Amino acid sequence: MELFKSGNPVLSEKRFNDTVIDDMVINENAMTVRGTLNKFGFLFLMVMGTAFYSWKEFAEGGNVQPLIWTGAIGGLVVALIITFKKQWAPFLAPAYALLEGLFVGAISAYYNFAFAEKAPFIITTAVGLTFGTAIAMYLLYAARIIRATQKFKAIIFTATVGIAIFYLITMVMRMFGMDVPFIHEGSTFGILFSLFVVAIAALNLILDFDMIEQGAASGAPKYMEWYGAFGLLVTIVWLYLEILRLLSKISSRR
Repeated sequence: MELFKSGNPVLSEKRFNDTVIDDMVINENAMTVRGTLNKFGFLFLMVMGTAFYSWKEFAEGGNVQPLIWTGAIGGLVVALIITFKKQWAPFLAPAYALLEGLFVGAISAYYNFAFAEKAPFIITTAVGLTFGTAIAMYLLYAARIIRATQKFKAIIFTATVGIAIFYLITMVMRMFGMDVPFIHEGSTFGILFSLFVVAIAALNLILDFDMIEQGAASGAPKYMEWYGAFGLLVTIVWLYLEILRLLSKISSRR
């Protein structure tokens, strides 16, 4: 099934194929891998800009709760719109990056403060591991050591959706004062769970690279570069947050 051809629902191959069929364009107006990566770099800089702002607000004693909720809810809404209206990606992907930066910056500042004594370099470590993992995944993909086969895509997609559903259930439970024991703690089980989620997030990068390459090869329209860059950003941010959560669990055991 085409639905299973990418672990990242944002970058499903069906979306690229449908776009090519519905919107054939000449080569100079077609999606390219380089163009997608350039746009990803631009979006990443926007994330860094608003992340710095929310970090600064936290450091100066400001109330960052509105920034966290604005970034989280606003980012989710924009992401859903882009997923179903990919033609709007050139306009909405930058908005998503700005909103996500508010959320990431505030959350990072909180972790930096909470683990200032036990893990003073938790943020720099998380950033380094995130980009180290992303580079490693790209090299493994480029060398075809890990191949995005249909079975591989189906497994990663299923695991990703399962994690999303589990997080949603956990969030609802917390609203009613309940929680899943051990998962969010620094126990051995909690750490192993985080390692599993980090691994799935990292493997989603393999699928993202594959789908961007296929989109460029099939001649998808130029605006799909923004769509592909947006999808890659979603995975990178997710990977960073999961690595940060893993490091916090490990540090809490000290």
